[in-house]
Amino acid sequence: MSELHVVLGATGGIGKAVVAELTARGHEVRAVSRNAEGPQGFRADITTAEGAQAACEGAAVVYQCAQPPYADWAAEFVGFTDTVLTAVEKSGARLVAADNLYMYGPVEAPMTEDMPYAAAFPKGRARARVAEMILNAHKEGRVRATLGRASDYFGPGGVNTTLGATVFAAAAAGKTARWLGEPDELHTVNYLPDLAAGLVALGENPKADGYAWHLPVGPPLTGTEFLALVWQAAGGKPKSASLGRGMQRLIGAFNPIVKELGETWYQRDRAFVVDDTAFRAAFPQHVKVTPHERAIAETVAWFKRQA
Repeated sequence: MSELHVVLGATGGIGKAVVAELTARGHEVRAVSRNAEGPQGFRADITTAEGAQAACEGAAVVYQCAQPPYADWAAEFVGFTDTVLTAVEKSGARLVAADNLYMYGPVEAPMTEDMPYAAAFPKGRARARVAEMILNAHKEGRVRATLGRASDYFGPGGVNTTLGATVFAAAAAGKTARWLGEPDELHTVNYLPDLAAGLVALGENPKADGYAWHLPVGPPLTGTEFLALVWQAAGGKPKSASLGRGMQRLIGAFNPIVKELGETWYQRDRAFVVDDTAFRAAFPQHVKVTPHERAIAETVAWFKRQA
């Protein structure tokens, strides 16, 4: 059987981290994207059947880390997933899908994998449908598949996230770091290298198949606590602020990216906490969680190097 590990969306934040983790573990890697470069790079448009099949051919495991543009999730994610599923099915590979927490909708308790998919907004419904498609394909015997779920993430290479430009890039440049949402509510955040290690652990363990897993994560922090650690690492005079719902609406009136955040504001006006007990119990030897202080310091250092 082939030992080739294929990463779709290999130039994105999660995809890059998964490629790095697989390489560090000695796996043969094919890093797929439209503009892939280097010896591991494989150029393909996986939104097409031909491109997706070429990308997945010969794979033992496929890591689905690609996604449509954020604003187009509702319109494109289901069709895109169907294309990828068909390609993985033809290849005979196992599928590990990088997932998030949108499908649960508003919650009032720590999130567990058995919670209903209660999201009532377009992006959440799209993510719920995608998860159902993947798990149903597994049940039907079309593919062997698993999902690894994470919250907002940060880390080296984590540029296009709610924590990238507004927190880390700003602090690295000595500007005001802005927390999105209520600064005194607990919020789970995932560190990219740990997130990638969790996905690769699922790829290396077939007993993960058929389930969605919350990837291992450190204890939740409030926005105030998170920003304090950022400035501890960045040095200089701390400059912090929070962006509330009113300001999000105001900026969203002329900024379409900020406007999109309104759908998921429930993730920011109350505690948003992940329970990763199931993963820790099933794969105790694969739990990698970097202490927040070190993870944040490494991220600040990366952003400073980019500047």
